[in-house]
Amino acid sequence: MLSQESIRELRSAWLPNITDAGLNRLIDLMEKGSPLLIHGCFTRSVPMGCLATQIAWHHPTTSHMTMDAGITWLHSVAKLNPATSHVLRDWDRRGIHDWEVRSELLEHLKGERLKRHAPDRAEAVDAEMAVV
Repeated sequence: MLSQESIRELRSAWLPNITDAGLNRLIDLMEKGSPLLIHGCFTRSVPMGCLATQIAWHHPTTSHMTMDAGITWLHSVAKLNPATSHVLRDWDRRGIHDWEVRSELLEHLKGERLKRHAPDRAEAVDAEMAVV
């Protein structure tokens, strides 16, 4: 499971700063269990990157970057310290192969996408996510 700190950080710093393209990319990689979504480091080789790096490659501020994209996105866009991010620490400890973490994170990402594309459902999604 994601820690409560991770959930708070995800909602306050990550989700508001992820582009639709970045959100869709993460959802796609997670649903497929893709080896392109890694843990334990920001980037192995393009196109292999962690959560933050995959998001950064789909964000206008950092899309031109390669190896430092995730670090830069976390610091400059999400205003987080990459070394102390709760979301990244939970992800790095467990990674894509931990079904519970992946499933819970995927649920939050899909909820965010639904809120963006169906604003009238936003309250219902918020209520559902509060139970998690």
